[in-house]
This record gives sequence, structure tokens and C-alpha cells, in this order.
Amino acid sequence: MTSTPSIQSFILAAGLGTRMRSETIKVLHPLLGKPMIGHVVDAARGSGCQRVVSVLGHQRHEVQALLDGRDDADALQVAVQEEQNGTAHAVWSARQFLDNEFEYTAILCGDVPNMDAETLRSFFEAAIDSGAPVSVMTAELDDPASYGRIVRGRSGGVEAIVEYADATGEQRKIREINAGIYLVQTTFLADALAAIMDRPADNAQNEYYLTDLIALGAGQGGVFGWSVDRPELIQGVNTRVDLARATDFARRRINRQWMLRGVTFIDPKRTTVETEVELASDVVLYPDVTLAGCTSIDSGTTVEPGCVVRDASIGAGVHLKAHCYITDGRVDDGSNIGPFAHLRPGADIGRGCKVGNFVEVKKARLDDGAKAGHLTYLGDAHVGEEANIGAGTITCNYDGEKKSQTEIGPGAFIGSNSSLVAPVTVGRQAYVGAGSVITDDLPDRSLGVARGRQRTIEDWLDRKQKK
Repeated sequence: MTSTPSIQSFILAAGLGTRMRSETIKVLHPLLGKPMIGHVVDAARGSGCQRVVSVLGHQRHEVQALLDGRDDADALQVAVQEEQNGTAHAVWSARQFLDNEFEYTAILCGDVPNMDAETLRSFFEAAIDSGAPVSVMTAELDDPASYGRIVRGRSGGVEAIVEYADATGEQRKIREINAGIYLVQTTFLADALAAIMDRPADNAQNEYYLTDLIALGAGQGGVFGWSVDRPELIQGVNTRVDLARATDFARRRINRQWMLRGVTFIDPKRTTVETEVELASDVVLYPDVTLAGCTSIDSGTTVEPGCVVRDASIGAGVHLKAHCYITDGRVDDGSNIGPFAHLRPGADIGRGCKVGNFVEVKKARLDDGAKAGHLTYLGDAHVGEEANIGAGTITCNYDGEKKSQTEIGPGAFIGSNSSLVAPVTVGRQAYVGAGSVITDDLPDRSLGVARGRQRTIEDWLDRKQKK
């Protein structure tokens, strides 16, 4: 192309998706952490579409709320299809956007989440170069199932798309199918839709088919058919089985991309990395790891089996041992976490720290070199550098009405099985005796012991047995 014509896209997303057997509309079902329609919007925007119009129907307020929350919401518009009377009717519902502002209009499906921006861009370029008023993306399948069939003429041009329900036995043998993705000259689309909607819906479904564009385009300059080389990209999702298949393809594609960038996957088939995750080179991921949300992991970090990390920032050279759960937290360089550690929202772990097995951290900062080896709860707390938290220690941060803060100074030593009742401060290099319940502040370099004095009754068992 010598220049880049302006393109907008319509995403058809009005249907309920009854075969999903769900209370939630189909396009809001997540695939690797992002609703399906979010993937489609990303592809449209990434391919160069300056305006994206989503045609909504069922649960449109929930879908619109999702779209309004995006960073590119100013480029997103919504049209409403009050009744679902077919794909042509869906586009017709957005006819107010068929103006002269955009030379081309792409038509996409909200339930085809694996179509990517690069493939769309290639399709658009080829379609525009063809000069055809209508272009359609196709694919060849070994088992075309119930997809609409592409009917080509002797010259190889697309002459019609026949829906499966309306196809003859001979037409159903055709392996080339309609992917449901189009690029149409906007002025042609406006006129063609008016013509389609002006006549009765004469087909097995009694609906207005967008595929009727093909017959109209064939008579006015021809129809360009562009075949995608990876049929998985155009797979629609209608059932939970389809969703699982689409998720598996997306997972394999993402994992492969990260491996090519220098990330080690011990078993990529058993590792899930969602779409917004960022990984540096030399990260090592063991089987059964899930990285979700806006998680980032820096170089040289190892994540052992069973870890779930969501919306977290993990530094370089960190060791996440088996079965850790980290949500909305931060771990700085060189720290060791787990096994079986739980970092809840607001956990902020400094450099070279140790958070051991069965330690839970919530809304707490551990400064560099601090250690909590095992069986500990640290909530609403600040732990100073090189402080050591003994096994069984808890910060009693909730009094039944409000949360309060615990301050533990640098170099402090908290003996095992201690309870620190907030608000309370343990000073720099202060010691807490094992088994203590600390309710008052401890000065720097002091020792706090708060437990009942031991009483030893000799020969107690002998006396008991005599009674």
C-alpha cells in the first residue's frame, strides 16, 4: 500500500451465548485473565483501527463498564442491538457510524479471542491492495463442521458464502470456511446493508445474514478471499469446550513467545502465563505455576511448582519455593519466599529477605535482610533491616473495630510463639522473650518478657495416681 487508509472496526458482541450454560454473557468469559471481548478490542486497536465500535445487546451495561475502564476508552464506541436478528442486523444497528470519516470498516467477532493484531494487519493490507469492495478472511479445515462454506467461481474469486443450514450436500463438502472477519469499503457497506435489510430474511434461520454482502460485492467489483494459515486464530467460542481449546492455544502461543525471549519453562504444557504478565530473560518457571494479572518478574528468578503469582512485582534473583501464593505484593531482589508462603495485598518484601514456610504477610513491609522463617503472621506491620521473627509469632493487628500498626526495629529479635498486640513498637535491636505477649512499647536494645512464671510441682503424677 502506498498510503494507509483510515479503518474503523465493528465488533459483534450482542449475543448471550446460551451454549455456554452461564449467567454471564459469552464475551465476558475470561481467557487467560482477560474477557474475550478485551482480546478482540486489543487486536483491533493493535492492527491500526482508529475507532472500535462494539455492538452490544445482552448485559450491555456490564460490557460497556469493562470498555469504559480501558486506557483507550476514548477510541471505543458502543452501539446497541435490541433484538438479535442476525449478523447483518447487528451491523445495521451501528449504522450511525457508517459515515465518511473512515474509508474502510472491519467487522470482527467478539467470541474469536485468538485473532491477533499482526494477522489482522496482514489481512487489511492484502484486502486494500486487492481493490475489492468486500474482503473476507477464510480458512481451510479438515473438519469444517457447521461453519459457512466459501463458494468460489472458476476464476478463483469468492462468489458466495453459504451458511451450513442452507448448504446443499455438495456445498457441505467444501473445506474452506468463512472466518466471520471482513473488511468492507464503508460507503459500499452502508448501501449494501440497506439493500439487505430492505428485503425479507429468506433463509433457514429467518435472520439477516452479513454473508449476503458477498453476493452483492461479487456483482460490484468482486470479493477478495484471504486465507489465514493458522485456523486456531479464527476459532469461535460457543461452549466451555471451545473456551478450553482456545485457552490452550493461547497458552501455548504465549509460552512459546516467552521461551524465544529467554525464559525457561521446565514443562510449558503445565505452566500458565496470562496476557499482561512481563518476564525478563533467565527466569525459570517450574510446572504447575500460574502467573496472572499485571505480574512482572525480573531476571534470574526461579518459581517452583505450584506457585500462583497475581498482580505482583518480583525482583531479580528471587527464589519462590513451592506452593507460594502472592497477590498484589512486591518482592525485591535476592529474597527467598516459601515454601507454602502467602503474601497478601500490600506485602512489600525488601532485598535479601527470607519469608519461610507457612508465613503470611498482609500490608506489611520487611526491610532488607529481615527474616520470618516459619509459622508467622505479619499484618499491618513494618519490620526493620536484619530483624529476625521467630516461629509462631503473630502481630495482633485487629481489635474487633480497627486495624493498628506494629513497628519492629532494625536488628530486633522476636522469640518464638510471641504475640505483638498493636499498636506497639519494638525498638532497634530489642529482644522479645519466647512465648511473650507484648502490649507495651520496648525501647532500643531492651528485653521484653511477658509471660506467666513457670511453676514446677514435683511428684505430681504420683499424687494424681494415688487419688
